[in-house]
Amino acid sequence: MLKLKVTLLVLVCMFVAPGLTVAGDFDGSEPFLCAVIEAIECLPGEGCDIGTPESINLPRFFKINVKEKKITTTRESVEKEITTIERLEHIDGKLIIEGAQDGLENVRDGLGWTMAINEESGEMVLTAAGDRVGFVVFGACTIP
Repeated sequence: MLKLKVTLLVLVCMFVAPGLTVAGDFDGSEPFLCAVIEAIECLPGEGCDIGTPESINLPRFFKINVKEKKITTTRESVEKEITTIERLEHIDGKLIIEGAQDGLENVRDGLGWTMAINEESGEMVLTAAGDRVGFVVFGACTIP
């Protein structure tokens, strides 16, 4: 079953990701849309599991507006989730954005995160760390 999941994931990455990444300027001057392709969750003593964005409660798509310092989800809900970009850098052709988020009220689930977006291709890697958990998320961004 795991082998089938990995094979399907590779096929998705091969055929979906190239369509999502377009030549563009991902320097933050214009808002863009990102899609999560693969999510990995790691726990100490338990190793890492490859999953879907939904398996780690992450939206499949989200919008990034660097000028407004906001990341919003595209989930169809009464309230859209909003995350604030707290730090921004341009390093070696990558747009690096960082922040921290509390999560659910009265739950110790806050974490810090960093996202690196290739300014030419739109390829994206998001890392996040909290109490005894780490995440690595791969995706691709496009300018709508």
